[in-house]
Amino acid sequence: MVVIKWTAADVARRVINDDKLFILDVRNKEAFEDWKIEGRQFNYLNIPYFELLDGIEEVLPQIPSDRELLVVCAKEGSSIMIAKMLDEAGREAAYLEGGMKSWSIYLEPIKIGDLTGGGELYQFVRLGKGCLSYMVVADGEAAVIDAVRFTDVFLDFAKEKNAKITHVFDTHLHADHISGGRQIAAATGAAYYLPPKDAEEIVFDCEDLTDGLKVQIGSANVTIEALYSPGHTIGSTSFIIDDRYLLTGDILFIDSIGRPDLAGLAEDWVGDLRQTLYERYRELIDDLIVLPAHFMIVEELNADGQVAKRLGDLFAENHGLNIENEEEFRRTVTDNLPPQPNAYQQIRQVNMGKLKPSYDEQTEMEIGPNRCAVR
Repeated sequence: MVVIKWTAADVARRVINDDKLFILDVRNKEAFEDWKIEGRQFNYLNIPYFELLDGIEEVLPQIPSDRELLVVCAKEGSSIMIAKMLDEAGREAAYLEGGMKSWSIYLEPIKIGDLTGGGELYQFVRLGKGCLSYMVVADGEAAVIDAVRFTDVFLDFAKEKNAKITHVFDTHLHADHISGGRQIAAATGAAYYLPPKDAEEIVFDCEDLTDGLKVQIGSANVTIEALYSPGHTIGSTSFIIDDRYLLTGDILFIDSIGRPDLAGLAEDWVGDLRQTLYERYRELIDDLIVLPAHFMIVEELNADGQVAKRLGDLFAENHGLNIENEEEFRRTVTDNLPPQPNAYQQIRQVNMGKLKPSYDEQTEMEIGPNRCAVR
């Protein structure tokens, strides 16, 4: 008997292609309700594996026969067992290699578009966590923005593009995931930039990411320009790339706006958030394409898997950009905050250089959805 094994990449293609899939998730109820694999045409059945140990006959009628079936658990062991039981009962099933841990770390690189003089912009979509990283490639050089901790993905991708990484940026001090920025810079000799107002407690050296900073990538005149945009953190900084793309970090998302409370200063920073969204961004041209550092729900993905939308469309459609009354805005931002990200205080300490957890400890810190947006 051979049980079918799917990788996280196999599942990612089904998410992006809007394929139909039925997922039997055998984790406990709390874990499933907190975080699951999301797809527009995915259906789910959550039954903890220990309830299936005596047999799966009773659940077979609940599993449709006209869809592919994937069994999911935390690490893969339980899902292999249940997939074998389903196979023995005559129902073909696959299991997710590495379980939800592998789903949490997978990155799907997607081309956003071409840039001046033959340059290219790529978005790295971490579907299981909602994180979005970026790479600008031009004339044999590359810049990485908001890299997650899986540095080999970026190093290998740059190598495939015959590009040397020369600049690494973080839009802010992240609290929901561990940054790979410093590690990429150390491996390549690139300059690492972090907003100075977010870097007051760091224990390593970096370059100051200041308002108006302009960096040219390669000799193709591809420019990356920094725009100070506080509100999610006091140092949050956006980027305008090639005068066409606006990387908003965790300030503005496709379907929401950034939360200002992850350093415990929501009341202090909500005014900065409003000023960025309602003044600084309003001065920009509507045709800029917004590229955030996160997405919250799978519906924010475009048909090709990109998370991107025209700024003018967001001004018209995003509720967080259309609250004219300042007090109402303040209430909306402070009263509609989701639970804080898993281990966010420890993650901030890691990104400051103060904690050095093992790989497995980092994985545990990051398990679960991102929660960077106001609901």
